[in-house]
Amino acid sequence: MIEQDVDGRVRTITLDRPAARNALTVAGLEALEAAVVDADEPVLYLEGAGPAFCAGADLDAVADLDADGAAAFARLGQRVARAIESASSVVVAGIDGPARGGGLELALACDVRVATPDATFGEPGVTFGLFGAWGGTVRLPRVVGESVAFDLACSGRTLDAEAALRTGLLSRIVDEPRTVAAEIAANPPDALAVLKRRLRDDADRETRERREAEAFADLVAAHADDVAALRE
Repeated sequence: MIEQDVDGRVRTITLDRPAARNALTVAGLEALEAAVVDADEPVLYLEGAGPAFCAGADLDAVADLDADGAAAFARLGQRVARAIESASSVVVAGIDGPARGGGLELALACDVRVATPDATFGEPGVTFGLFGAWGGTVRLPRVVGESVAFDLACSGRTLDAEAALRTGLLSRIVDEPRTVAAEIAANPPDALAVLKRRLRDDADRETRERREAEAFADLVAAHADDVAALRE
């Protein structure tokens, strides 16, 4: 269900259940969490096998849950999304084909989202009386703004790649998203790790600025020779 491959500084994590559009069961979520937590490469690249990125939760599994089980399933999905968000690696979502429901929510937890022209995005849960509960109601308005988040969540409509780019859901549309992961991984790993911590920091402004200055000073010291070479 989860396949992994390491190529230099990039670990690729593939959701590998193409017959089910890479929908995730409890076992799949736990395997994805373990893959993210165990990784120590500077860049993680998350993709789906086959013609879809991820359809989200396996609805066959959800249909059999009682209220307690549904809450536990939601908390597990939230935990996986937090693991992606808090990973020391920069996590790149490479989206080709549909990203729906929980699949979109996992993409929202990633640091960089790039897609092919064939990618589509949606939170269709409302159309059958549900909603995305893997942190989607928290991250979606943060990424695309409150108005667009309400529209997407409450209508269940689908965005194509160009529309997703306009809303800020994507940073790029490319033919091969994996090349973006390689481009990022070509940079110094310590700088990438510091940038992730700084960009994800949710402390007050004064604290963030102090931490930024301290981190910058540390990198200047660590890369003194590189900085000196730029002057030559």
